[in-house]
Amino acid sequence: MVPPATLAPQEARRIVDEVDIPPCPAVLTAVLKEMRREEPDFPAMGTRIASDLGLSAALLKTVNSPFYGLGRKVTSVQQAIAYLGVNAAVRLVTGLLLQQVFPVYRNPVITRLWTESSRFAAGMARLAREFDAVDVDEAYTFGLFRDCGMLLMARRHPGYEKLLGPESVAHDAALLRAESSHYVVDHATVGYYMAESWYLPASLATAVQNHHDIAFVLNRKDEIQREARVLVALGTLVERAAPGTEPPADGHLRDPLLVVALACLGAQARQLPELLASVREARDAQDEE
Repeated sequence: MVPPATLAPQEARRIVDEVDIPPCPAVLTAVLKEMRREEPDFPAMGTRIASDLGLSAALLKTVNSPFYGLGRKVTSVQQAIAYLGVNAAVRLVTGLLLQQVFPVYRNPVITRLWTESSRFAAGMARLAREFDAVDVDEAYTFGLFRDCGMLLMARRHPGYEKLLGPESVAHDAALLRAESSHYVVDHATVGYYMAESWYLPASLATAVQNHHDIAFVLNRKDEIQREARVLVALGTLVERAAPGTEPPADGHLRDPLLVVALACLGAQARQLPELLASVREARDAQDEE
């Protein structure tokens, strides 16, 4: 995994440390350690997750939600893991723990950012199913973590909200430049280091780092980063489904990142209205939960 190139790695790490990245929760550390064993004890993993009452309740609520569409209710953590599969369950637990790290009731800016991240994650999962190009749960986890750098910066810097638009998150390359000007480091770099410190897959952390980088999505020669490019491309489509970002009615795409994202996914411009409508449906369903 290559660290952000805008700063020397040691300098970037020092500045990011000042933002106060929360440590990987003990329950997640224990579960990941068990997964790395030659013969993981999966029942023990379930027991460890179940020992955190808040986490296990959130896990069961999520698995029993309309998002998963189960025919019957899951009543235990072990059942949830059996249904999801271990890898998917761990990714879901990671996202739920992220929500615990940023309690929305303490800060209205964090409330707003977290609400948008939850909507974004739902849209990511929906498009991942549409394209079948990346794991749905990994796409959902990326959706939650993509802007965790913004959450951390909002918590660390009282004036951070001034960089954001009055109605919705001004989420583009201009925001990265403004962040770097005010705080030396930007939210993509902060998010990269948090994803890395929480032991997320390299492809996911790389996607967080590059989610505004058109050159990254264009670099098809690097097959190792294909999954990260797909995540960034899907995220671009989800972003364009937000209110007030409707593509031009004449069908001519003037957004270069959107054009590149569609090409990365092997999609045509004529498919865009249907794709965006599907994302909006997922976002609306998230709001209803």
